[in-house]
Amino acid sequence: MSEGVKLLSGTEGQTAVQLARDAIELYLRTGEMMDGSEIQLPDIFNEIRGVFVTLTKVHDLRGCIGHPYADSSLRHAITDSALSAALRDPRFPPVKKEELDDITVEVTILTKPELVDVPAKDLPSSIKIGRHGLIVKSGYRQGLLLPQVAPENDFDEIEFLNHTCIKAGLPHDAWVTGAEVYAFEGQIFTESGPRGEVIEKDFKEGSCSGK
Repeated sequence: MSEGVKLLSGTEGQTAVQLARDAIELYLRTGEMMDGSEIQLPDIFNEIRGVFVTLTKVHDLRGCIGHPYADSSLRHAITDSALSAALRDPRFPPVKKEELDDITVEVTILTKPELVDVPAKDLPSSIKIGRHGLIVKSGYRQGLLLPQVAPENDFDEIEFLNHTCIKAGLPHDAWVTGAEVYAFEGQIFTESGPRGEVIEKDFKEGSCSGK
């Protein structure tokens, strides 16, 4: 992670994932939005952080939405992103209560995106697969891919840039022709399976580690 950014402990990562799942389950069971301010959580959950929540079902994406920029407390960003991933991802129908036993919850805590201010020809060499996530911006279009996307799909640096441009609705080579590229890092905690043990993914080491 970026220098100076406090990491979550394994226990805090487990709490983050459970908080995301609890927010979804509470809403689907009762229709109530979780008020995270009333929950006793470690102090780090009061810090202003960016976060994404990813839901998968039988290894297929079922929803992924988040706060790419640090604009609210971690506790709020997690609960809001979890509900958005479950209910508001326009690519998918809303998650139903009956699906929850088949869904795996993953939470990615983000560092602040930083502009990769180098000539286009040097962008690929400035990106570290497994370490960096990317945001590509041009005009009103913006696309984001999390750090885990590249290693999970065997993308090299150029493919990663291309796919982030496509996610933004831009030509695949927009990063060559003037689009801005931002990089960020992420600490990734995920259930090993639906309601399973929470582990921390570490693609920089090519493995996942139980924490």
